[in-house]
Amino acid sequence: MSNSQINWPKLEEAARLVAANAYVPYSRFAVGAALLTADGQLFTGCNVENASYGLTNCAERTAVYSARAQANMQEVIAVCVYTPTPTPTPPCGACRQVLNEFGPAMQIRLICDGTQSVSTTLDQLLPGAFGPKNLG
Repeated sequence: MSNSQINWPKLEEAARLVAANAYVPYSRFAVGAALLTADGQLFTGCNVENASYGLTNCAERTAVYSARAQANMQEVIAVCVYTPTPTPTPPCGACRQVLNEFGPAMQIRLICDGTQSVSTTLDQLLPGAFGPKNLG
């Protein structure tokens, strides 16, 4: 699916809306993610913090894990990530790696409270990624 065939306004709205469900008592940094699967389903996720900070789960990973658990998702075509910032913020390294498992060339749009957005692909954000193909 090409970038022009993705309903970005729908993904953007879903990412913004789900950020309101984030559990962020420590950082106050509510992130929302909406992903589109190869079969056309939309799944969302928000970040969920924990007092033991290492156990916090990011919005992007929450969306991926939900899609896999609820629909046996095999491939992600696109993901939109909303951050409550004046400029777009890219996914962390752990999220990039998890996303890579399900779509190394997926389309990514980063949106924020400001007017800027960034459109890119995962392989641009994570060049030379380690993935299933490396396990032979």
